[in-house]
Amino acid sequence: MPSRNPGMDLDLEWVSKVRVNTQAVLKRAQQVQGCKVAKKQWQAAWLLKAVTCIDLTTLSGDDTPSNVHRLCMKAIQPVRQDLLKSMDMHDKGIATAAVCVYPSRVADAVKSLKAANSSIPVASVATGFPAGQTPLKTRLEEVRMAVEDGATEIDIVINRTLALTGQWAALYDEVRQFREACGHAHMKTILAVGELGTFTNVYKASLVSMMAGSDFIKTSTGKESVNATYPVAIVMVRAIRDYYLRTGQKVGFKPAGGIRTAQEAVVWLALMKEELGNEWLSPHLFRLGASSLLGDIERQIYHYVTGRYAAYHELPMA
Repeated sequence: MPSRNPGMDLDLEWVSKVRVNTQAVLKRAQQVQGCKVAKKQWQAAWLLKAVTCIDLTTLSGDDTPSNVHRLCMKAIQPVRQDLLKSMDMHDKGIATAAVCVYPSRVADAVKSLKAANSSIPVASVATGFPAGQTPLKTRLEEVRMAVEDGATEIDIVINRTLALTGQWAALYDEVRQFREACGHAHMKTILAVGELGTFTNVYKASLVSMMAGSDFIKTSTGKESVNATYPVAIVMVRAIRDYYLRTGQKVGFKPAGGIRTAQEAVVWLALMKEELGNEWLSPHLFRLGASSLLGDIERQIYHYVTGRYAAYHELPMA
C-alpha cells in the first residue's frame, strides 16, 4: 500500500455545495457498459491484471478454519500453474491483492498465509458489518481486535442513518475514530450505496469519508439489494478525482457485490483507466471485492490457452 490518506478538516461548505447531474451520470454509465472489451491476448492480459486486484472474499455464516485456509491457498495460486506457464507468466508473482474475512477468522487467515510464507495481506470487515447498527464502542473494539489478530486492512461500514439524515459532522467524527482505531492498518470505508437513496448522498458520503482519512472508498457490503453499479461508481470516482485535485491525496476505489464475470472485471478496469488514469490500475488504488469472480476469470484464461472451456472439476475451487 502507498502512503496513507491523512484526511483533512471537515469542510461542510464543500459538502453543502455538492450537486449531481443524474442524467449525465446515467449517460456516462451507458457509455461504459457499451465499451468494446479486448479480445485474445489483450483480454488475457487484462484478466491477469484483474486477478491481482481482487480481494478474495468469504463472508458466510458457515466459514470455518478449513475453508479460510482453502481461500488463502487459492489467493496464493489464483490461476493454475500450467496455464500461467503457457502464457509465460508463471514467474511474475500473480496472486490476489488480499484475502477478506470476518474478524473472527482473521487469525486463521494470518496463520495459513504465514505457514505458506506468503505476504498477501489479510483484510477484515468490521464495525458491525453489514448493517453498522451496533453501538460505537462495540464497533471500535471490533476494529482493534481485528488489527491485533493480524489484519492489515480494515473494511469498515458507515452508519447509513447519519448519511440519510444529513448528519455529516457526526459521520466524519465516527469515521475519524475508526481511522484512529485502525492504527497502522489501511482503512476501506463501505458506503452501502444501495441504502443511501440518491447520487448526491453517495457523493457527499464519499467526500466526508475521504476527509476523515479513508484510504479507500468501497461501494457495498455485498449484502444489500443494490451493490456495485456503474452509475454509482462514476459518482464515487469523480469524488475521488475532486478530492485528489483539492488535496493532492490519492484515495483508492473498491467496487464490491454482484461482480461475477470476467467481462465485468475488464469493464471495471477500463472505467478506472478512463476516469482516474493508469495509476488507479494497481492494487494500491483499486480492488475488486468478489468471491465467485476468480472462478470465471480462470475459466476464460483456460479457454484462451486451450481453446475450450474447462469443466468445473478441472479448476480448483476458491
